Amino acid sequence: MNRYPLWVYVTIAVALVIGFLYTLPNFFGESPAVQVSSAKATVKVDQATLARVESALKENVIEPTGVFQDTAGIKARFASTDTQIKARDAIERALNPDPANPNYTVALNLLSASPTWLRAMHALPMYLGLDLRGGVHFLLQIDMRAAVTKRLDSLAADIRSHIRDKKIRGASVSRVGSEIVIQFQDAAALEQARPGIESAFPELQFAPRAADAESRRLAASLRPEAAKRLEEFALRQNIQTLHNRINELGVAEPVIQQQGAERIVVQLPGVQDTAKAKEILGRTATLEIRMVDEDNSNPAGLAAAKAGQVPFGSEYYEDRSGAPLLVKRQVVLTGERLTDAQPGFDSQTQEPAVHLTLDATGARIFKEITRESVGKRMAILLVEKGKGEVVTAPVIRTEIGGGRVQISGRMTTTEANDVALLLRAGSLAAPMEIVEERTVGPSLGAENIEKGFKSTVYGFVALSLFIIVYYQIFGIFSAIALAANLLFLIALLSMLQATLTLPGIAAIALTLGMAIDANVLINERIREELRGGATPQAAIAAGYEKAFGTILDSNVTTLIAGLALLIFGSGPVRGFAVVHVLGILTSLFSSVVVSRALVNLTYGRRRKLEKVHIGDTAWK
Repeated sequence: MNRYPLWVYVTIAVALVIGFLYTLPNFFGESPAVQVSSAKATVKVDQATLARVESALKENVIEPTGVFQDTAGIKARFASTDTQIKARDAIERALNPDPANPNYTVALNLLSASPTWLRAMHALPMYLGLDLRGGVHFLLQIDMRAAVTKRLDSLAADIRSHIRDKKIRGASVSRVGSEIVIQFQDAAALEQARPGIESAFPELQFAPRAADAESRRLAASLRPEAAKRLEEFALRQNIQTLHNRINELGVAEPVIQQQGAERIVVQLPGVQDTAKAKEILGRTATLEIRMVDEDNSNPAGLAAAKAGQVPFGSEYYEDRSGAPLLVKRQVVLTGERLTDAQPGFDSQTQEPAVHLTLDATGARIFKEITRESVGKRMAILLVEKGKGEVVTAPVIRTEIGGGRVQISGRMTTTEANDVALLLRAGSLAAPMEIVEERTVGPSLGAENIEKGFKSTVYGFVALSLFIIVYYQIFGIFSAIALAANLLFLIALLSMLQATLTLPGIAAIALTLGMAIDANVLINERIREELRGGATPQAAIAAGYEKAFGTILDSNVTTLIAGLALLIFGSGPVRGFAVVHVLGILTSLFSSVVVSRALVNLTYGRRRKLEKVHIGDTAWK
């Protein structure tokens, strides 16, 4: 009557073992570490960089507890925070001899201190939020005026292309403040071109026709609804770009969310170095396509440019092979026209390459430029932090249409992946400035963890004592099931790599209360059956079966509320909801299945059970 088949006991035992193994990493804490990642799109972190880091530590007599490379870069663990800071300084000096132009980002971080065998099983601790782990908090203000200016500049370039396509001669386009001004040769040319321009650029509103018949000037500005859409896009694009950049640099579970119409909140748990966090936020790469200055690219001109005598309208660069190159300042095409960037290989040389896809306008511009510049060289530059690097400068052999462009030249596969990701991440749609900056120290986070841990332990002990005193042996079963519930919940959070915050700890405490409530319902139902004259074995069976419907109903209604918080909530509310929903699921299993397994093991083998200890007296 009260026996489980063997497979149920095996399932429970396996679940408990897995739960224990995946809960274990959370008790090892975190060790101070230094993280090294690339600060430029064209600088890669590889085994050679790892050797340089190890050499720098050895030269400065700093003993790490572990140095390894992963997808986020190179990480070195240390025994204390003092050693960590000394190591950061030593690595910074070794990798970035020119502080004004760093090639690598060297940041303080925290890493799990769990043993290697646990990490090999992918048993990792839960992510901890900013309030538990410490880190940095930024409030960023977006410069919406700059976003509008940037859009007007782009529209001015599009209008120039439109005028060139329509073969309207003598017209000049410029941006003056918040307006785009088009100057024509005469009033007749203006009247001829105006309908086509107004039709092609619906987001612009054009000034009324001047009363003066001789007027040759046409002015346009962004429509209010277009400006509003642009601001919304700038906010979304900046949030997406920050997500891409921060995720690429390996910051665990960052919080990046909108606050108001023009602000973004960024929280980076585990990042202890504010200066490096700012560097992470500002890191983006953009693409520029320019023409090579063929007129001054003779040996004498290149030598003069290298000596500092750069011709007006050009800039001096060196390509990856070290060859000098003069590139015109005028930008033909920018990364704004990119719709996708994917790593791949050159179909002819089989070298790693990046394949770019342009939007319709970018494809048209690129086709025109390549058609008009056959036999000339085109330079493709990656610009990061205001500094450009020529990735490749091929000769244009023929007109290139279809909006497909390839970047190749002395790239590794890893670098092609990095460059593609950077270009997909894109540049910020509008500049931002930090208006609020706050650092949460690891010590404060440790204090929060200690208080949360103590509150959970005290709550568990109080509940266990109450249930044991009130229900005796069945109270012990309930307390063991409650411990199993806590074990399963922590293991699930660790396996899912969920982020635990202070509200999450509150949800754990609430889960314990709800789980013990289910056992109270079961125990009281068993007592009612015993009072009604049922035998102990029949009372146990009826108690679990009849109480299950009530337990299920109450948990489902609470689960619906938790799912609503999970779907519609954000930040701390969402963190609470994740733990709350998982806790309901684990409490159903532990309160019903685990506790009954214990009862069955204790009483189920006795055919003539005379009494059970469930309350102040032994029921017979």
